[in-house]
Amino acid sequence: MKISTLEADLKSRAKAAFSLDDAAAAAFCLAAPPPHIKADASISWPIAGARLLKKPPLVIAEELKAALGAEFDPQAVPPGFVNVKFPDAFLFAAVRELDKPGCFNRPEFAGEKINLEFVSANPTGPMHLASGRGATLGDSLARIWRALGAEVTTEFYVNNVGRQVELLGRSLRARFEDQEPPKDGYQGDYLKDMAAALPPTATGWSETQFSEYAVAEMLKLHKTDMAAFGVEFDRWFLESELHAAGAPAKALATLKEKGMAYEKEGATWFGAASELSSDDKDRVLVKSDGRNTYFLNDIAYHLNKFSRGFNRLVDIWGADHHGYVPRLEAAVGALGKGLGSFKVIIHQQVALLRGTEVVKMSKRAGDFISLKELLDDVGRDACRFFFAARGPNAHMNFDVELAKKKSNDNPVYYVQYVHARIASIFDNAAAKGVDPAAGFEEAKTVINPDERALMLKLLWMEKALADCARDQSPHHLTTYLTELAASFHSFYDRNKVLDPEHKETTAFRLFLLKRVQGVIARGLGLLGVSAPERM
Repeated sequence: MKISTLEADLKSRAKAAFSLDDAAAAAFCLAAPPPHIKADASISWPIAGARLLKKPPLVIAEELKAALGAEFDPQAVPPGFVNVKFPDAFLFAAVRELDKPGCFNRPEFAGEKINLEFVSANPTGPMHLASGRGATLGDSLARIWRALGAEVTTEFYVNNVGRQVELLGRSLRARFEDQEPPKDGYQGDYLKDMAAALPPTATGWSETQFSEYAVAEMLKLHKTDMAAFGVEFDRWFLESELHAAGAPAKALATLKEKGMAYEKEGATWFGAASELSSDDKDRVLVKSDGRNTYFLNDIAYHLNKFSRGFNRLVDIWGADHHGYVPRLEAAVGALGKGLGSFKVIIHQQVALLRGTEVVKMSKRAGDFISLKELLDDVGRDACRFFFAARGPNAHMNFDVELAKKKSNDNPVYYVQYVHARIASIFDNAAAKGVDPAAGFEEAKTVINPDERALMLKLLWMEKALADCARDQSPHHLTTYLTELAASFHSFYDRNKVLDPEHKETTAFRLFLLKRVQGVIARGLGLLGVSAPERM
């Protein structure tokens, strides 16, 4: 038994009592009540159902109270909530469920095959802070979706074709020849290092060879940066693969077959007139000189994803691509999958602070701070937890000094400390000869308020993950872990865990703390953050 199973059971009782169809019952859910409410869960559905049933919410709440049954001690309260209390047997069963594989699986994710593309930084320079934020968002979402039961493939799209790559090659050639890069080229000192490592035979290289070499070297650097950041992509997809397979031409033919492309002024255009379109005007697919736009190539790439069997595509882009979203959504909709099958998540920029000072640039990277510099300064755990703690729509100030603190002021330290503290409790138990796996009689166990609060908090982990999936952001998980850590500290400050005079109580509390430690470790793992045994 887990919270979603109980929720489904209570929803079925409500559907039967009020003769509801699935759509009418969709808003029925269990939610954690605010701290001042003395209940285990709250149901707000009577408020949502008032218009449908044409009754006051409080009247519906009273009727729902009767339908739920006495075992949950339901209470109808103004303006139309029903508060419930879980039986102790349910609490124990739900907490034990946390040890089982797939304990967070939810039915709505069964059969989901998601292609999640993120970072996809152009191979023209080192990874920067925004890349780190995008990597945290994408990798954490992939882990969370998998925990909920979806099948997820992560992908990095490499733009290794086009003008930017040509400029990179020219910039590298200039550095190799001890000259300054072109004004519209790449100025960072990282190209000096790359040029210094070139073989003498590069003197006779063509511009294309310089470009290919530079891309290959930058791709190695990107892979190294992502590995150091704890991100492993299932596939690094090269744009050149699309062109080698003739994918843009096939995509164009598909659009023409669907009546979504037309000729004008010597160019080929995508028509935004489609009912699936969210764009505001028509866009060029093939220029009058015969060259494809990035727009057509991107359409071809997403068509390729669908051809690989994915039923849901999610791209994570930086804020500078915001204006590009409507046109690509329109195009993907035109491919016959519908707008709901494709989603772009935009994340905002990151400002790096040292105290109150904004760090503006890095000489080696050019006009930005590289992700590697931040990793070297504060470490992977702080980077990932801090990046995950803000929703993608929010601008972020990354406080370097706070991230380096070894105190409870630092949120990642605060959460990790709970895991390490519980490890030390079990070490202490072993030193005292206490069996951490000793059993206890659940039916005879009296759960005090602190223990109950901790058990309840464990139950809501599943909901926190579902919230992350719904809002496509891991920040709900960082909030949950911080709150669970606070619940542990509150419990530990007021309760003795190892009590030789009360073996049953000791066994129960060790059982409980083992689950707290496990959920902390699992939650941190979903964020790509370590769970240390010692701190």
